[in-house]
Amino acid sequence: MSPPPSPAPSPLPRPDEVHLWIVEPERVTEPRLLAAYLALLGAEERERHQRFRFEKHRQQFLVSHALVRVCLSRYAPVAPQDWRFSTNAYGRPEIAGEGLPRLRFNLSHTDGMAVCAVAHDMEVGADVEHSGRMGQTVELAESFFAPSEVADLHSLPEALQRERFFDYWTLKESYIKARGAGLSLPLDQFAFHLAPGQPPRISFDARMVDEPEAWQFVQLRLSAEHPAAVSVRRTRGLPLSVRCQRCVPLASEEPPWRVAPGER
Repeated sequence: MSPPPSPAPSPLPRPDEVHLWIVEPERVTEPRLLAAYLALLGAEERERHQRFRFEKHRQQFLVSHALVRVCLSRYAPVAPQDWRFSTNAYGRPEIAGEGLPRLRFNLSHTDGMAVCAVAHDMEVGADVEHSGRMGQTVELAESFFAPSEVADLHSLPEALQRERFFDYWTLKESYIKARGAGLSLPLDQFAFHLAPGQPPRISFDARMVDEPEAWQFVQLRLSAEHPAAVSVRRTRGLPLSVRCQRCVPLASEEPPWRVAPGER
């Protein structure tokens, strides 16, 4: 199979914005596209792809990793199949190579959705979750969240606790991904504070080495069942917007960009 064509170029994200590319992996079923995605992956990615036991998870991995490569090629003269990545000590992938724009990216996927956040010269983390998934929520928070977050959850009517849990979970996941340190950062050593009509704020335990004013956070609702959050290392109070676009990698037609609801 010949290499698929590179996507049309896009301007780099401005210093005050994050581009969030969104795809629904389970809806991508065209054999031509799936074969093209597989051709984009590197050897290590193909090996990981084959390790998944269930077809559903192979599909999510394939489409989401193709999404990363195709998205990055919108901002730099590199074909999707030619991107090379390195990982830090905690497994976070970063672009390898010299002479390229200082792109930062982060991938998150769950049942029904994958997102790739792209920023220019600014650390970024993204998380999307499926709120209808099975498993513990508030019980999980009691074991791992900061005391103030647990107290806030229990102050709500039971019917609202699950939704608030995912508010916290997506924010916490996006923050640790932006830090590039994964779960080496204990979830109970930093806390988010949520107030109606206000952007989320963060505070840190004395053991955490970080500054609350160095971060901004944006919460999104990408579908009825898909809450998401974006964390950006950008001084609080400076302008910030998240521009969202749904896409199917390598498909020809895409809807226009939109600014995430509630943006400042």
